[in-house]
Amino acid sequence: MKRLIGIGCFLVIVLILGQAQGSVATELSAKEILYRADESRGNLEGIKWTVQIDSVENAEKQDRLLTVSARGYDFLAILTDPPKVKGQKLLMIDHTMWYMKPGLKKPVPISSKQKLVGGAAYGDIAATNYGNDYDPSPLPDETVNGQLCYVFHLKANSKKTTYDQIKYWVDKDRLVGVKADFYTVSGKIFKSATFDYTNQIVIAGAERPFISKMTITDSLVEGNITHLVFSDQEIAQLPDSLFNLNFFMNR
Repeated sequence: MKRLIGIGCFLVIVLILGQAQGSVATELSAKEILYRADESRGNLEGIKWTVQIDSVENAEKQDRLLTVSARGYDFLAILTDPPKVKGQKLLMIDHTMWYMKPGLKKPVPISSKQKLVGGAAYGDIAATNYGNDYDPSPLPDETVNGQLCYVFHLKANSKKTTYDQIKYWVDKDRLVGVKADFYTVSGKIFKSATFDYTNQIVIAGAERPFISKMTITDSLVEGNITHLVFSDQEIAQLPDSLFNLNFFMNR
């Protein structure tokens, strides 16, 4: 009898240890979580989408419509509406961004931090690369809209990033970023954003949520709000020439 009890205890211990090892094996690092969240915000080997931006800033309404082709963090964006901005273009290659519009003789270097319209910076229309651009520090888990989330303090590891510091909430079940607070170098929050994922894409044969809306609110001026609606997402093979500055002017 004692021998049977001993064997039973041994089997229970083995089972517990096996479960613990399995849990450790499947646990994702902070970087891996950010990489997965980046995929659902466009950081892929080739994708196209459309962005409709509507903003209210100091009671003034503005809008923009863009088509975006992205590969990793590189992207080409072309403004198509309203008529006053039609034909303006943005190109980002390895964190360096250029702006071009009809009538200019050559592209103008700009920062992804610069404002595009309302609360949206140029960098907000690009794919995120938080996994490479930021050093994450885990914070205690929190719940957002009923979903348990990983929470990270992200500190930029390059001066070329769109934001210096971010507090970022990632849904534990879907591994998508659902909320972000953006901070200045001195640590002051200046805007916040929430993210929706009603779109879908297929990655390695599996469906993944893809960003459908980003809502930006100004932390300093009440009533200032900007909506970015993402649609027409399509996985695509994009040629190198699309991200070549030499072809940018004539595209």
